[in-house]
Amino acid sequence: MTATFRSSDSATLPTTWHCLDPIWEASELEIQQGLPHSQLSPAWQMMLLGDGSPTRHLQLLTGEPTEVDVIDMSSIGFSLDHAPSAIEQIPGSRLRRQIWLRTASGQRLGYAASWWESSHIDEYLQNRSQPIWSNLSRSRMELYREIKGLHYGRSAALEAAFGVSAPLWGRHYLFWHHGKPFTLIYEVFSPYLERYLGKAR
Repeated sequence: MTATFRSSDSATLPTTWHCLDPIWEASELEIQQGLPHSQLSPAWQMMLLGDGSPTRHLQLLTGEPTEVDVIDMSSIGFSLDHAPSAIEQIPGSRLRRQIWLRTASGQRLGYAASWWESSHIDEYLQNRSQPIWSNLSRSRMELYREIKGLHYGRSAALEAAFGVSAPLWGRHYLFWHHGKPFTLIYEVFSPYLERYLGKAR
């Protein structure tokens, strides 16, 4: 999907977000059991299928704080926004947030789009310019991350942003708190991480 971003202070709703055109997607059983190591290395499986914080993992891998560049904060109302079907579990009216994940020195590591219930986003993102992990760990919130999809595919926009011409790995998941889902997150990671995790395949 080709994305068109506008400034977050624009009154015009950005019509798209970055997602992968899938070459392959995991089944629910594969997500639960894990993939053969010949298909996806153990280190990459821990990154993509583990239930830990990706921003924390990126900080541990690179030795630098993980920072975000917020590129979109838009009210989308009750639109499903061409998001994964799990968006239906996030009550409307909704807000979509899009960010680049990067090291403090500027190396772009990933992209994320997330969808939130507009009336509750300030509970979870007290500082919207900080990574989600930073916001939630500050409040010591107990969470459950439910991985809903694993994707391998192409995106001209993301490949250009990461400076590669190759398929990318991504995933989407729900965050749960007190038995209720409160955000859907779709992430795609840069192949730059192979210098820390080794080859994905």
